[in-house]
Amino acid sequence: MEADHPEKKWLKAYKKGDLAALGLLVEHFRRPLFSFILNMMPRHGDAEEIFQETWLRAIRNLPRFREGNFAGWLFRIARNLIIDQIRREAKTVAPLDQEGQSGIELVPDAASGPDQQAGSRDLGIRIQTALAALAPEQREVFLMRNEAGLSFKEIARLQETTLNTALSRMHYALQKLRPLLQEDYDELERG
Repeated sequence: MEADHPEKKWLKAYKKGDLAALGLLVEHFRRPLFSFILNMMPRHGDAEEIFQETWLRAIRNLPRFREGNFAGWLFRIARNLIIDQIRREAKTVAPLDQEGQSGIELVPDAASGPDQQAGSRDLGIRIQTALAALAPEQREVFLMRNEAGLSFKEIARLQETTLNTALSRMHYALQKLRPLLQEDYDELERG
């Protein structure tokens, strides 16, 4: 069981004082957690702050964490921080023009040629644009499932909704993404 969930081993080691275990834990969740936050926030700087605050709160509250789904708990902290940030901005900042606000920096594969790098960057931008077109709840379900690998049961718990609602949100997200990305999918199939 621990082979499937190395975070349990790292959590135990960290609680016993092994700081390297914390580094392994952060590194293990870096990509899925940051990707989730980044895709939910319009500005890159906000995503970095929320990522750091998520870990600070997780470490601070680790003694209260019950032996359960650490990923779900971590994503709940991030989700709550995202909601708080969006609420603060809604009160203090007028809506910004969406153009150029994603802040996503796509790094092309250094081994590929300039034409492939440009194509990869364009595809990344189209994916980000398609994700931004989703309703926030649908985008959240899609990202929690695909980036974090959370179960729909866990996603429903995090969103404080029913399992059927979480499944329905994923269904609608996929329905909306398919036509937006169909051309890219067809191209991948051909080549």
